[in-house]
Amino acid sequence: MILQIPGSPIPGPLVATAPPALSDRPLSTDSDAKTVGPNSFVRWKILALLALASGVAYVLRQNMSVAGERMMSDLGLSQVQLGIVLGAFAWAYGIFQFPGGVFGDWLGARKGLSLIIAAWGVLNLLVALIPGTAGTSPVMIIALLAALRFLMGVAQAPLFPILSGHSIARWFPVGAWAFPNAVTNAGLTLGSAATGPLIAWLAHTLGWRASFATTAPLAFLMAAAWWWYSRDQPAQHAGVSARELAHINAGRPDFRAPANPRREWRLVLRDRNLLLITASYFAANYVFYFFFNWLYIYLVDVRKFQVLTGGLFASAPWICGAIGATLGGMICDRLARRYNMTISCRVVTICGLVLAGVFIVAAAGAASPYVALIFLCLCLAAQQFTDAASWAAATMVGGSRAAMTCGVMNTGGNVVGGLVAVVVPITAREFGWPVAVGSASLFAFVGAVLWLWIRVSPPTNEGRPPGP
Repeated sequence: MILQIPGSPIPGPLVATAPPALSDRPLSTDSDAKTVGPNSFVRWKILALLALASGVAYVLRQNMSVAGERMMSDLGLSQVQLGIVLGAFAWAYGIFQFPGGVFGDWLGARKGLSLIIAAWGVLNLLVALIPGTAGTSPVMIIALLAALRFLMGVAQAPLFPILSGHSIARWFPVGAWAFPNAVTNAGLTLGSAATGPLIAWLAHTLGWRASFATTAPLAFLMAAAWWWYSRDQPAQHAGVSARELAHINAGRPDFRAPANPRREWRLVLRDRNLLLITASYFAANYVFYFFFNWLYIYLVDVRKFQVLTGGLFASAPWICGAIGATLGGMICDRLARRYNMTISCRVVTICGLVLAGVFIVAAAGAASPYVALIFLCLCLAAQQFTDAASWAAATMVGGSRAAMTCGVMNTGGNVVGGLVAVVVPITAREFGWPVAVGSASLFAFVGAVLWLWIRVSPPTNEGRPPGP
């Protein structure tokens, strides 16, 4: 019996006996020693493009969180009303994660990412055309802004399910998925770091509308670069050598082709480990979305940094987040090679989320704004330290359905953003900003505890031959 291995151009025969579960044994990424010939490094160029796309995505999705300070005064919006607009992105982004994974499986990474990235640019240009208060009611302005942010959430939703569950899963060997995910996560955090000073300066000097119009072309350039260089499978790329292809496919499980594709989504939604990973990611991203939605406004309005200074200081936690994300991916892959993926993902995630909870409490209670900023930097670094482990785990438990499982996990990780966008300003109004910030620690601790019950292994009907 012949079985096609995802990401491999050559089908291989099933073995006679079942191998140990992948969650119970160390993972090797060594290529076949017998493979000779020149090596190529196309996978790292693909990864560089994915990291760049992540950075562009976050510049174009987080810009309203920074420009929002100017938009509130120009359009007469309150913090709660701005929160409703910001929350529209998070709800759409979360709801369309699973459809985004299906979209990626349908079109493939090359076409799928090219289309959605180009859409980001169009939607940012439309924000710049929002009418002012003269002749337009506040309700209409909020509705238009919320609609455009919702559509931006729809357009960005497929990014990480395709990026992780499709591109990284196919372009990198098993046991080496956490580090590539960490690199793309570093790309998004560096994009977020650039957003603060860049958008603050553009909004201050040219106006908030220009801050959207002048950054929109980044999406069109990114879409063109991805379409030109990328391919859905390593074997389809002319630059990939036989040696690199052998390395990518080394140790790859014999994932079964779906027997009934129409039932795949039911199998995904019944996976206990995936549901627990999703719940933990939901909790972890409550902390993340405080930074995403409210960091700049918190630093300027609450901690009293100047507008341009606040934009500069707002980049510091994101830079620390990029460092934390990279370290987390490296350590997770190293532990997976030495032990197994269950232990590696569990250790990295529990340690990171516990530290993130401690640091955000310290930031909320700090008297000095500079001390608070230091703890905020440490908090985001610790939270991002965990991110790649979650994506590697979702990819492994998904098997041949990895794009779908990554979409499900990222649904949980982003619908929470709609909650944070509204809950934080309401909590700050009723109980004060220290409570609004410090309460995020409860979510971090819950996310850590959930990992005690998570096992990172392929679906029960994949990664092994059939029974008698």
